[in-house]
Amino acid sequence: MTRAKAKKQTKGTRSKGKQAKTKPFLRGLPWFAWLLIALAIAGIVAFVRIYPMGQPAPGDLGTPRAAIIDQLYNLQPNPVFIDQVTQELKDYGFEVDLYQGDEITVEFYRQLPAYGHKLIVFRAHIGLVAEDNEKFVETSLFTNELYSEWKHVKEQLVGRLTTATIDERHPVVFGVNSKFISESMNGKFDDTVIIMMGCSGVHLTDLATAFVDKGASAYLAWHATVDLHYVDRATPYLIEQLCSEKLTIKEAVYGTMEVIGSDPTYGALLKYYVPQNGDKTLAELIK
Repeated sequence: MTRAKAKKQTKGTRSKGKQAKTKPFLRGLPWFAWLLIALAIAGIVAFVRIYPMGQPAPGDLGTPRAAIIDQLYNLQPNPVFIDQVTQELKDYGFEVDLYQGDEITVEFYRQLPAYGHKLIVFRAHIGLVAEDNEKFVETSLFTNELYSEWKHVKEQLVGRLTTATIDERHPVVFGVNSKFISESMNGKFDDTVIIMMGCSGVHLTDLATAFVDKGASAYLAWHATVDLHYVDRATPYLIEQLCSEKLTIKEAVYGTMEVIGSDPTYGALLKYYVPQNGDKTLAELIK
């Protein structure tokens, strides 16, 4: 108690003694200095408003960015896969953003084009939606956001979202479909290459078409059900062919099928969408 009082008194005396000798730094500035300060503050405010958190600032735009979207992280994490793919992409020249687990929500997918990625790897579940449990009519990309009839009500009513689950042992989550990609995603992709690791990503062409219409330059996926262990092994090889070997899309896809082969359990084949871009390399597709 005594020490605090003495310290306060000393501080007060010292401040009083200095007031006669010095002025606050800003008090005596000329008008043009105040103008420069005001402009600097306005510039900072504008920068914060135009480039919100989570989006690349102008200084980052010179380096291409890639994303790994690991929706399966909560269920079956594979750090070896993540490290391998991340290193391959970095060696190519990408800055790599990793999104995992509960980060994968409806809102995350809505904002995805605005992040400016030139290549996106989806390690995510995909489901086929059947009409009257018979004919498949659309493809659904899983989120990790638990389903609720009271959330995203408008988008549910207009058919942009689906309910999605692996089986009765797993929770029901929201899924996004081609209509969501076309109508709810903000902005457009910038010649982005999409690598879709889920089951049946190109069994129907609705998801592929929506991504391409939204600005993707190529869409690579398997045509049937895939085993996760298989696709976790095949995808790094595919990315190596695209990045290190600098092969065209067609060469990389065919080379992966030749070396790794089709899925040994389900016979799924890797295919690519937008045939006219099959003869282009990754560098040509993302420029």
